[in-house]
Amino acid sequence: MVGRLILVRHAESEGNRDRRFTTSPAVPLTARGREQAKEVAERIGRQYRPKLVITSPYARARETAEIIADALGLDLHVEDGLREQSYGRLAGKPYDVVFEIPGYDPARVWEWEPPGGESLVAVQKRVLPVFCEIGRRYPEGDVVVVSHGGVMMAVRAAIEGRWEGLVAPPNTGIYVIEHEMGRFKSISIENS
Repeated sequence: MVGRLILVRHAESEGNRDRRFTTSPAVPLTARGREQAKEVAERIGRQYRPKLVITSPYARARETAEIIADALGLDLHVEDGLREQSYGRLAGKPYDVVFEIPGYDPARVWEWEPPGGESLVAVQKRVLPVFCEIGRRYPEGDVVVVSHGGVMMAVRAAIEGRWEGLVAPPNTGIYVIEHEMGRFKSISIENS
């Protein structure tokens, strides 16, 4: 039995638009983000045959997932473990502030732990069991999983066996993971 997880990064949020680390899990999508979510729902409907949408509990992901689920007539489930990387005390600050923080190394960003937050390595340890469980629960067919850039990078790094050169997918970027009973076989990047 082979299944596919259709990973979708949430649409544009206010934090993405303003180029700031999100201040809370309640930050919503922008008007542009809602349009992006409608477009990705149409694309998913044309290219895949999903039977369910699973989402992070954060508003930007949940709102994206709701638009996809409504457009495709699918049930929606919230999975707490799919939440984004915590940026701790950087919440609300511009993205560029990281360059002023001692210890930040853009060449090894996955190891960097924001003050009071979590590293991408820690995110990977948290989310891999969640993705494996989703694969075991839904061993066949397509399942849409809406989450965040850091979550998607962490899963991709685990499948590809490397962090080097990885960047977050764009808003509504798609990764497709083929799996057998929760064991990852391959990943393809479909961001266009």
